[in-house]
Amino acid sequence: MKLEFEYGHGKMAAELPDDTDVFIPGVTVADPPCIPEEKLKEETLKSLRNPIGMPPLSELAHKGSKVTIVFPDRVKGGEQPTSHRKTAIPLILEELYRAGVEKKDILLICSNGLHRKNTEQEILGVLGKELFNEFWPSGQIINHDSEDWDHLVDLGKTDRGDPVIMNKYVYESDVAVLIGHVQGNPYGGYSGGYKHCATGITHWRSIASHHVPSVMHREDFTPVSGHSLMRTKFNEIGMHMEKCMGKKFFCCDAVTDSRSRQVAIFSGYAKEMMPLSWKVADTRTYVPFAEKKYDVIVFGMPQSFHYGDGMGTNPIMLMQALSAQVIRHKRIMSDRCVFICSSTCNGYFHDELWPYLRELYEMFQKDHMDTLPDLNRYGEYFATNEEYIRKYRFCNAFHPFHGFSMMSCGHIAEMNTSAIYIVGAEAPGYARGMGLKTRKTFEEALEDAKKKYVGEHPNILALPQTFTTAAVHLCMKDEGYSG
Repeated sequence: MKLEFEYGHGKMAAELPDDTDVFIPGVTVADPPCIPEEKLKEETLKSLRNPIGMPPLSELAHKGSKVTIVFPDRVKGGEQPTSHRKTAIPLILEELYRAGVEKKDILLICSNGLHRKNTEQEILGVLGKELFNEFWPSGQIINHDSEDWDHLVDLGKTDRGDPVIMNKYVYESDVAVLIGHVQGNPYGGYSGGYKHCATGITHWRSIASHHVPSVMHREDFTPVSGHSLMRTKFNEIGMHMEKCMGKKFFCCDAVTDSRSRQVAIFSGYAKEMMPLSWKVADTRTYVPFAEKKYDVIVFGMPQSFHYGDGMGTNPIMLMQALSAQVIRHKRIMSDRCVFICSSTCNGYFHDELWPYLRELYEMFQKDHMDTLPDLNRYGEYFATNEEYIRKYRFCNAFHPFHGFSMMSCGHIAEMNTSAIYIVGAEAPGYARGMGLKTRKTFEEALEDAKKKYVGEHPNILALPQTFTTAAVHLCMKDEGYSG
């Protein structure tokens, strides 16, 4: 069969055996029904007024209350007119105004964490023109700044010993609202809930307590689940914040489908709300599809996706993207599984976005660097580099410690595959520098894999829209997943 896979700014064709299985999220197995557009406001408002485990906003807020509304950056949740952010925030504002809160006492915070700060145009995209025009001119929409010590507060450590340093605006507000998406995520199962505050409004030292090899290379991390040590740490950090603040976060999370449409809305206390939202999200995210284990998984990588332009060409970001597929799909991979992935791999690092990754890549090529975790000892050195920090704060670059999360994740692909082939690389040395094999075409890579790893009749799975839809976590049909 002939299929096309993502490749750079276009597609790359592959002729695969006719017995290749194909999976496309939301198509091969349908998503659960989403909320009809005409009922989105009604269902969201119903959730807001009947929160789980805590009072509604009308009782939490009053005239004089200082309110922070924390919303995810552009990496998550869609930007369509009916997206969760664009639907929920205006309704939350209406509830706050009805309770007597004044507009001047409301601050909207983009929870970019160690991601790059979103630009003015990007915030316009995620919030929509009306919200943006209402709050941007008065300076009431800001990005979180993980290095702005004038607006951070150190809350000590969790009982486990993890440091908790959080956004001071949120800490000092009377009501703290988290807008989240219960969307399948290789880092801890789902976005939203306590993951949102633990990663979105903290300092790099907090994030370094869980985005590191000692947490990410455990057996409970791959395949993805909701009970990994990483997820436990998210929850502990979020609850430690609540304990120190003397208040609970008011969460409003949407379970979303493969096109970021709302399947269900859950509001309230994260500790009680998350298990209920996950139960619904599991029906879309953990898909009992495979009737056999797969020896070869074939997919493609565009140049620009998820974290930004260059993710599919920057060799370290490319490794993270490959590992994300292992984390999601390990349940259906055979012990000898091989990945075949198209990427232009042309040496485009996008140094403005990731100003430190070229230096890290070059370090990986020398000084007794055998595996990606060997670089981890440089984490604090890079994370405290003043020039890289300035670029994060003022030039819309990723924070330097973010790269170490990418490297910790990137090693998981090597840990769980027999080989990874990059096909169509324009500068193949970059792929080989990460321990990957290179071939010109999918067909050449498959033939080589047959000879060396999987035999003449491998079970093949093709994932032709891996990075253009909200992904799922594939499971064996007779096992499924119970979170």
